[in-house]
Amino acid sequence: MMRKVLTIAGSDCSGGAGIQADLKTMTAFGVYGMSVITALTAQNTTGVSEIIEVDPEFVAKQIDAVFTDIRPDAVKIGMVANSSLIRIISEKLKEYDAKNIVVDPVMVSTSGSRLLKDDAVDSLINDLIPLADIITPNIPETEVLSGIRIKDMESMAEGGRLIAKKAETGVLVKGGHFGDRADDLLVTREGSEVWFYSERIDNPNTHGTGCTLSSAIACGLASDLSLEESVLAAKEYITDALKSNLDLGMGRGPLDHCCRIGTARD
Repeated sequence: MMRKVLTIAGSDCSGGAGIQADLKTMTAFGVYGMSVITALTAQNTTGVSEIIEVDPEFVAKQIDAVFTDIRPDAVKIGMVANSSLIRIISEKLKEYDAKNIVVDPVMVSTSGSRLLKDDAVDSLINDLIPLADIITPNIPETEVLSGIRIKDMESMAEGGRLIAKKAETGVLVKGGHFGDRADDLLVTREGSEVWFYSERIDNPNTHGTGCTLSSAIACGLASDLSLEESVLAAKEYITDALKSNLDLGMGRGPLDHCCRIGTARD
């Protein structure tokens, strides 16, 4: 039986992140990918030059079109830029009783800049995250959600516990901001903790890593893997995609999403 996964996210015309990365990841995992576009972006490996947000009512119509025909087995949600979008997405997910929801809470850039206004962050925390089976914050986002400073593995664990308890959801705290390590911590809704240890891959081309990881987790959940198994499979895929050493563009390039499929290279 073909498993189906829906991504609700913005479009990256350069193909490295957003729905393009999500759909490539879904293909790599052998599931049928679908998309609801929340924003159009003009971007490439050097940065984002323009963003046009999609009207919330049209986002709702896209969700209706998907769920009333090809119902997804899992849903991944990426960056949603404002509180109106977050609320309409939350309402629709509840209306259709969506399962296996993965939220990548994109609130803070790698440099530490806030990407969402306060009202959107509040809506993300109060409306969307409570619907998730797992959220995948990086270190700056974990600090926002937990309210504590993350400076080492001990505080990573404390932040994950605080979020899991408050939001009543699974939390994968991504530790990629720490030195030469890429150790992540999964705190489940029930309170168990699992560390995923790995060294940082020496590859500057990491554009779309967060999008790809959360989509890969959704693929695992759609395929009836446990939360822990889904995270492990997703991390192994990310490692393979980085080790492939794809080098495209003049800035921070994309991962090799086709690393397991095969690509034509000179």
